[in-house]
Amino acid sequence: MQVVETFGRTVESWSSQRPERARKLLRTGWEAQNLKNRFKPDKRLQPADRQLACIMMDAMLAPLQTPEQSAMVSVFTPCEMLQEVGLNPYNVEAFSCYLSGSQAERAFLQQAENTGISETLCSYHKTFLGAAQKGLLPKPRCIVYTNLTCDANLVTFRTLSQLYHVPAFAIDVPMQQNQDNVDYVAAQLRALAAFLQEHTDKAIDEESLKVRLRRSKRTLEKYRAYQQKRADRYVPTDLVTPLYCGMTNNILLGTEQVEAYVDELLKDADKAPAAKGKRIYWMHTIPFWSDAVKEDLLFQEGAQIVGCELSEVAEPDFDPEQPFEAMAHRMVYHALNGSASRRIEAGIRHAKQVKADGVVWFDHWGCKHTLGAAQLAKKKFEEAGLPLLILDGDGCDRSHGGEGQTSTRLGAFLEMLNEPGRTEEGAQG
Repeated sequence: MQVVETFGRTVESWSSQRPERARKLLRTGWEAQNLKNRFKPDKRLQPADRQLACIMMDAMLAPLQTPEQSAMVSVFTPCEMLQEVGLNPYNVEAFSCYLSGSQAERAFLQQAENTGISETLCSYHKTFLGAAQKGLLPKPRCIVYTNLTCDANLVTFRTLSQLYHVPAFAIDVPMQQNQDNVDYVAAQLRALAAFLQEHTDKAIDEESLKVRLRRSKRTLEKYRAYQQKRADRYVPTDLVTPLYCGMTNNILLGTEQVEAYVDELLKDADKAPAAKGKRIYWMHTIPFWSDAVKEDLLFQEGAQIVGCELSEVAEPDFDPEQPFEAMAHRMVYHALNGSASRRIEAGIRHAKQVKADGVVWFDHWGCKHTLGAAQLAKKKFEEAGLPLLILDGDGCDRSHGGEGQTSTRLGAFLEMLNEPGRTEEGAQG
């Protein structure tokens, strides 16, 4: 850990005076980690999840290695068309997670706040903005984002477009679920195809796009089948793999690598032993850096995270033969779009699918969508037979504090789940 701390401090320090040198150090460090993932992986992970660590590291390195072939995107932007024109997703939330994992986020958070960005803005967005302002992050080819579920997107991507002087395309997703709104978003996606063709000089072939959407649909269906299968299996997991799945099932959806990954997941589930310990379903982001959460949930047989909301927000009920309508349907009917009740109902379905014993609703600082729905979620989940812990914290900013409270509350929640008479209660709902 001392090596990581030194690495993070050096990246932060150099970004103030010599940002290009800091960027080279960041790239070199991440490339070294990528080699480690390939040749000396964490053997506690299942084979598929070792493969996933490489997929995600490749995705993070791509914008540093070939920024001119990258597009900055919000986490729920459909990226199949970007793949068609050879653009890699340069994602705010994922990149900030990796900066935090490198212990290099603090200086960038402070930089953003020093330039007038609100303290209450999501820390993932502040970290990315601060790193961009300091010159650590290279200039992308373009920016594509949506207003879907996260109001921080409207501030972040407009600011980035002005900072880098690159073209930006915003996708407006209405909150109501109906065919008119699907048609409205599909029309925007057709305009996005023209935008991407204009700025890359590469045409988007609709037949090729259909092939990608078929792959996206298969991937989501297979992932759901895996979640059903793992409900009766013990699959050791860390705290980042569930977040990685939030990326693979969103910004990397449609790629051959991700479909191959879920195929391996299904094989791993077939070989896994019978379920053991308490099964926790996690709503929203995970503070993977937290020692308190690690103590209770990192590769623990007694309790493990068996599902994360962010990996299951897109439903596979779309028609890939109409690719623009398919992507639009995925956005309009997205589990986080619309009322909080839709999100809660989806969370209950998915938690029951994996036979969760309990649920953690993580109130990530700065996420109004999550903070505002917490009490309603607690009521609805518990009415459905699923005990729910509301846990306050920050998924990206490790200086947020509250470790003592996290340890006490999470520990007490797990103890409660282990009380006699609760063994099957959560699973049966």
